Amino acid sequence: MARHAPFHMTILAAVMMSCGNGSSTQTPKKVKIYSPATKQTTMMDKVIKSDEEWQRELSPEEYRIARKAGTERAFTGKYWDHHANGTYTCRCCGTELFDSKTKFESGSGWPSFYDVVANTNVTVHEDRSLGMLRYEVLCARCDAHLGHVFDDGPKPTGLRYCINSAAMGFTPKK
Repeated sequence: MARHAPFHMTILAAVMMSCGNGSSTQTPKKVKIYSPATKQTTMMDKVIKSDEEWQRELSPEEYRIARKAGTERAFTGKYWDHHANGTYTCRCCGTELFDSKTKFESGSGWPSFYDVVANTNVTVHEDRSLGMLRYEVLCARCDAHLGHVFDDGPKPTGLRYCINSAAMGFTPKK
């Protein structure tokens, strides 16, 4: 399991790291992505596509949620009551995000996890939309909006990653 600093420190560090230095270059950006299958972290190209490309590859609902930071209605997504063993992946790029062993019933109506496969596979950004402070969870490789993380989860992390089903895929354990 990923190790976590106190919630506010983790969020603060993630927000600060995501700010960048404002420079613009044409070289492909690389990101560190961890694979539980190989137990290795690999530098991979950041996935950057136009809105038109994403619209061709995703359903309208997947596009609205993953690319435009939408939210599916509670208790409607295909994974909120899903209990198979395996790995939840990013619907947009396939990055491994959550192990089914960390999924729990939060009562929220969305798939909830207390830990990520690796901290390198997601980024967290402050979200002040809807007149409140929340922390948005994005795929580190393609910047897909996954959902939000809250500090009211179970042990051992105390975190609740509340994730939209439409932003995820699932690979069953073999």
